[in-house]
Amino acid sequence: MSTKIIKTVKCPTCAKPAVWNKEKNPARPFCSDRCRLIDLGAWADESHRIADATPPDFDPDGSSNH
Repeated sequence: MSTKIIKTVKCPTCAKPAVWNKEKNPARPFCSDRCRLIDLGAWADESHRIADATPPDFDPDGSSNH
């Protein structure tokens, strides 16, 4: 007798458990397509963004008058 462990992860949008299985949950790591689209919308309206490490006074051309 073997028991199969079903791996679940926390949905990044709503924090509900989401099954980590391609056949049972194609929206993974999200729990549903709705949560997946909410996350996509947050990236589109720039609510989610990756911080820029470039200093604000950086001049890529080197032509600043410091």
